[in-house]
Amino acid sequence: MPTIAPVDVDGFVVRAGYLKDSAFFATGEGEVLFFAEGTKSIRPHKSGLLAAEPSRDHACLVTSGDDGCIFACRADGTHELLAERPRKWIDLIATGPSGAIAFASGRTAWVRDSDGTEREFNHERAVGGLAFAPKGNRLAVSRYDGATLWWAGRDSDPVTLSWKGAHLGISFSPDGKYLVTAMQENALHGWRLSDTQDMRMSGYPAKVKSFSWSHGGKYLATSGANAAILWPYHGKKGPMGQAPLQLGARDDAQVTAVACHPMEEVVAIGYQDGTILISRFADNAAVLLRGPGEGPVSTIDWNDHGDRLVFGTEVAEAGIVSLKD
Repeated sequence: MPTIAPVDVDGFVVRAGYLKDSAFFATGEGEVLFFAEGTKSIRPHKSGLLAAEPSRDHACLVTSGDDGCIFACRADGTHELLAERPRKWIDLIATGPSGAIAFASGRTAWVRDSDGTEREFNHERAVGGLAFAPKGNRLAVSRYDGATLWWAGRDSDPVTLSWKGAHLGISFSPDGKYLVTAMQENALHGWRLSDTQDMRMSGYPAKVKSFSWSHGGKYLATSGANAAILWPYHGKKGPMGQAPLQLGARDDAQVTAVACHPMEEVVAIGYQDGTILISRFADNAAVLLRGPGEGPVSTIDWNDHGDRLVFGTEVAEAGIVSLKD
């Protein structure tokens, strides 16, 4: 049976996940907790923490805050200042290959390479989201009326992808063939990058704030409805003309966080009332991991082996779930 080890946190859990075998929890109050053989607690930022993202090699957790600082935080409790933009709120970050990071404030995005070299990318409208391509230093920036693709490591003209409306969260498919954004309205928009074909995914009763690609990239799992909505991406046209899977449907609570298993066609689902379950793609078979809590699940993620997951909520609840016998 699954077991839960509660974790004492001090506020809204911005991000929970793993750095190799170390579970981490980053809160809006500025605390970063690491759990491995022991517990480490650090507060790298002068005040609030706004975003956190593991590096691609899972060697560190990159954090940003309302102090304009970007830090690399490690499981041994050490941290290093990577970049600083005084008097700016840095609430968007992304981690890329070879130690590159991207961060943004207002209409400007920056990319910092592992050697400390920085490049600046300016836009006519405010940046809504950042994502690196799975391979190579191509950076996608979502914004009002579409997205822009930049080569982060060299001078070249950007590629503009247009669709009316405000585009926020953004993600490449694992094979790099598709780019998907979560919009301010209750919808997703996507582009097939080979020919910039538009893909419209609508019908959500709420905004999509969490999405996760399945192992192998066959499905994109999303929040924003009373079930986890999984759009199929294993055809030549992506989700166009295909019905999505709907897993873990409930009448009394919406899905707020999703995380696909790293090796199997299983998704972890967190709900508005704090409930967490896992559901299998093939038959919608579900296992309840946690009953209702004090507030919405804000973040959920698996370890690399897929036998543990971590979660955090908007009201200072967190835990480590073990699926081992």
